[in-house]
Amino acid sequence: MEQSFVIKCGGSTLAALPDSFYTDLRLLLEEGWSPVIVHGGGPAINETLTKLGIESRFEGGLRVTSEEVLDVVEMVLSGKINKEIVRRLQAAGAPAVGLSGVDGGLIEAVPVENADRVGLVGDVVSVNGTLLGGIAKLGYIPVVSPVGLDANGAGRYNINADTAAGAVASALGAAKLIVVTDVPGILKETEKGKQVIPEAAEADIRAMIASGEIYGGMIPKVQAALACLNGNVREVVIVDGSVPDVLRRTLLAGDTGTRIVRD
Repeated sequence: MEQSFVIKCGGSTLAALPDSFYTDLRLLLEEGWSPVIVHGGGPAINETLTKLGIESRFEGGLRVTSEEVLDVVEMVLSGKINKEIVRRLQAAGAPAVGLSGVDGGLIEAVPVENADRVGLVGDVVSVNGTLLGGIAKLGYIPVVSPVGLDANGAGRYNINADTAAGAVASALGAAKLIVVTDVPGILKETEKGKQVIPEAAEADIRAMIASGEIYGGMIPKVQAALACLNGNVREVVIVDGSVPDVLRRTLLAGDTGTRIVRD
């Protein structure tokens, strides 16, 4: 979609986002941009699992997901977190529609390669861009929780939010995928301490993963960025959501965060 961009909001970031972030989205919508939000909700999922006495483990940055865990993931992501974002957008004057990858067959998924270790975690096969485009044309901001279905509509999958956001951006042909986090970008150790890398190409990213400079939860973020660049998206930007006017600066000035580009 022309003038479209996808925002991925991490669960640890959502609660800290200022009201001005949502106001900026309303203003961009009024100026003709078509934002789509894909969100996570890790801390809220962890809190609910703990309250219910259900074990929570991770393998390679992915949540190990049993049927029991998936019930909680879907309840928290598609219920609590999704509707909180919709409410905040609408409080800022930005009309929004919340949905999950289950709704309208929005996200079709298959098991990840290491499903024997991580359980019901999915890789995205396809995204119903027509559905998202239709919602956007009506003047609403789609807000998507990353739970998907298999081709038969029977099997559910927990999908890493970064992976889902990359697939959505690629399906829409979005101008940018903006990964909103609580860090200023990809950090590299220098003589002056840790510094933000303003731009990195695919080869740089792979080298930093191999060397251990990129690790933990940042790995799926950059892997989603690389997969997205192999689709239709021109660039992915990792930014700190607390920076004033971060969306406008990212879209128009390009002077914040780390830009990830094709080699």
